[in-house]
Amino acid sequence: MRRFEVTGMACAACSAKVESTVSSLKGVSSCSVNLLTNSMTVEGDTPSDEIIEAVRYAGFGAKLIDGTADRKRDDTAEKETKILAKRLIVSALLLAALMYFSMGKMLHLPLPSNEIISGIIQGVLSLVILAVNRKFFISGVKGVIHLSPNMDTLVALGSGISFAYSTAVLISLAAGKPSGDLYFDSAAMIPAFVTVGKLLETRSKGKTAQAINGLIDLTPKYANVIRNGTETSIPASEIVKDDIFIVRAGETFAADGSIEEGSGYVDESALTGEGVPVYKEKDSSVYGGTILRDGYVRCRADEVGANTVLSRIIDLAQETGATKAPIAKTADKVAAVFVPAVMCIALAVFLVWTFIVKSDIETALRHAICVLVISCPCAMGLATPVAVTVGSGAGARQGILFRSAAVLEETGRAEIVVLDKTGTVTLGKPFVTDVTVTENTDENEMLKYVCSLESMSSHPISEAAVSYCRERGIKAEKVTDFVNIPGKGVEGRVDDKIIRMGNYKFITVGDEFNKESIEKLTQEGKTVIFVAADEKPMGVIAVADKIKDDSTEAVSEMKNMGLRVVMLTGDNGKTAAAIGRQTGIDEIISDVLPDEKEKHIRLLREKGKTVMVGDGINDAPALMRADVGMAIGSGTDIAIDSSDAVLLNSRLSDVVKALKLGRAVLRNIKQNLFWAFFYNIIAITVAAGIFSPFGIELKPAFGALAMSLSSFCVVSNALRLSRFGKGKKG
Repeated sequence: MRRFEVTGMACAACSAKVESTVSSLKGVSSCSVNLLTNSMTVEGDTPSDEIIEAVRYAGFGAKLIDGTADRKRDDTAEKETKILAKRLIVSALLLAALMYFSMGKMLHLPLPSNEIISGIIQGVLSLVILAVNRKFFISGVKGVIHLSPNMDTLVALGSGISFAYSTAVLISLAAGKPSGDLYFDSAAMIPAFVTVGKLLETRSKGKTAQAINGLIDLTPKYANVIRNGTETSIPASEIVKDDIFIVRAGETFAADGSIEEGSGYVDESALTGEGVPVYKEKDSSVYGGTILRDGYVRCRADEVGANTVLSRIIDLAQETGATKAPIAKTADKVAAVFVPAVMCIALAVFLVWTFIVKSDIETALRHAICVLVISCPCAMGLATPVAVTVGSGAGARQGILFRSAAVLEETGRAEIVVLDKTGTVTLGKPFVTDVTVTENTDENEMLKYVCSLESMSSHPISEAAVSYCRERGIKAEKVTDFVNIPGKGVEGRVDDKIIRMGNYKFITVGDEFNKESIEKLTQEGKTVIFVAADEKPMGVIAVADKIKDDSTEAVSEMKNMGLRVVMLTGDNGKTAAAIGRQTGIDEIISDVLPDEKEKHIRLLREKGKTVMVGDGINDAPALMRADVGMAIGSGTDIAIDSSDAVLLNSRLSDVVKALKLGRAVLRNIKQNLFWAFFYNIIAITVAAGIFSPFGIELKPAFGALAMSLSSFCVVSNALRLSRFGKGKKG
């Protein structure tokens, strides 16, 4: 997928024109234009030069965005805000003078006695204001020339017709034939009021980029590396793989890597949303953009530049904002024909008022102009992208990454959540949960034998047993004659005793074991290891994969959201049932091979929108088959590349956050689209003068102001999403 920066777009009609033009090119499989970010994503084998030329032919500009430029701060809105602010200040000062002359007579202010001189002054002031806001006219005319009229075309038409009509009236007045009122003030107010709305809209749009800009600001500027045995400060962009770099308290890690020396607490909140610093020591993984709060470490760079986790997070966040949610298709279709339709409606309104209602030309023009300037294609064009951009940015701040706007929308529509067990609901590694000894057996003595034999094996259960013993100060003794018997257990000689550990069949004598206690442990889904010395039973240790601290609460929240929660696992039925009982998961599909998971997901999809949550590696077929594949983990290459969404923290509660965020974004998009369509239907109806018999009419200047504020309202509504996850839980 290639991304392009598109210049010259004024409204949704412009973005629709660019999108349709590029989509029609041979070799382009898909094209999406984002009005909010002035960007375009294109998939296909059409040469970039050909795409840029097609955009230029349509009346706009385009430039290919490379990976480096893609990670620069987006300060476009800030720069545009300054330009608009200057335009507005000059327009306001001139407009104040214009209003003095146009309203002075009604307010009994001192004015030139000659109406013609007063009219000429108004005309000159109005013309200067139009010149200050000439961008509307330039863009509007270009749109007509390229057969893609836009919002600026409507503004230019409304303001231009008002000015032309007023000029004709002034000439008629000079010729001694008064023919109507002057509307130089309306001609000037229209672009001035539109500029007010544009300024508010642009400032709000600037806030939508804050989340991504905040991530970009985390990118380290400098790195302290060891070169030729000497510590040297270099730009972080120059650090290369396998460089040794030093980080001191308060400094930022310049790359992804591992600690070779030292330790300290690292603030990873910018990447994961986790506010508590994480203790890191030798061999711990570290990530670029995180901050060492205390300590001193020497690290080896494993991933640098565009390959760091931070860079990939920024890429995903920007890609999501640049894509389009399926729900936007209706708005796109309307936007493509909106401006020509409004121009036709305005002409129809003029003709109706002139020939059917038989009003004077001044009244007919006023209603037609009002229709032109009150219509707002921008609100429709911004409804979806602004919600997606703010929502994806809010998710990125908390370590929740969506690959596209479509994924965000699908997440919001989820009805079924399928959870892998190992590493998703549970921690993904075994722990010793119970130790039981037979009568007259010393527990520490048994653990000494356990630690001694299991330290000879690399099996995950052995590692759990050894870790448990060492935490209790138990040390391993010398083992001789060690034998590992697959499927049964281990055997060896310790202190001249033959020690056996394994399943019940491997221990030849078992009458002294508490069968009821063992049966209970087995029912709980735990693996029971029997221990015997010289064929005399000593006791058992039970090992199980622990449930994550937040899993039970997360499952409860999903069910409260009305979601159907299913656990899909390759584990045996007893273990799966035990985990299900503890977490509240009622529907369990167990004893499933990895290649069979995809089949189960396919069947579940027939019953509703399905989200599959797994580790992104073993569950790849199932993740890809689901409506949304969600990888829960540390953001490894495979997880990020193969999943629709990535949760950087290994927490099931983040799945709940992702689902709630998806619903919030979908709800916000619907609100924005409703407002955009509702506003235009009502506004055009009022502007056309349908309610005139009831005394409800609009002046063109106030119509322009209403149009400008409609886009501001849409953007402001979407900005509420930036508060997602703050304060209230989830």
